[in-house]
Amino acid sequence: MAAAKFDIKDFEKRMRGAIDSLKREFSGLRTGRASATLLEPVVVTVYGARMPLSQVASVSVPDAKTLSVTVWDKSQVQAVEKGIREANLGINPVIDGTLIRLPIPSLNAERRNELAKLAHKYAEHARVGIRNVRREGMDLLKKLEKDGTMTEDDQRKNSTKVQELTDKLIKEVDQMTNAKEIEIKQV
Repeated sequence: MAAAKFDIKDFEKRMRGAIDSLKREFSGLRTGRASATLLEPVVVTVYGARMPLSQVASVSVPDAKTLSVTVWDKSQVQAVEKGIREANLGINPVIDGTLIRLPIPSLNAERRNELAKLAHKYAEHARVGIRNVRREGMDLLKKLEKDGTMTEDDQRKNSTKVQELTDKLIKEVDQMTNAKEIEIKQV
């Protein structure tokens, strides 16, 4: 087995993975206006298998309050409609041939608060992911010092770098969350 080596860039890459995941989750949160990313989590059962909506239909945004889903195989329109309903997005699909229209209803205050709470939950998962990577980095630094591969001064210096990186990325998560909450609560 190769000897363990500390690389701050590797830890930053892994921490940024949590932020990228958070961005994807935030893109799926409804804010009262139509966005094609709203349908990314939709999974449809077609041809005896479960597939993402993007593999059986195309999604477009004709206006700010409507999404259009064009199903490629006419025989699968009902399955796509069922998948959209089961995704529990709070949207009622309207079938028109191979086209499914999704009117985006305005959000009421209660739903806005629910979405804001969900955004905070997603943010907390990202923070936990970042902290887990931080803990792994600190553990590795302690191990390297104990093994004699790294001096105590280098261990402290690198520990400070890991902590500063963690603080910076947690702050970035907080800023993203505040921006998303403002976007959600905007009427």
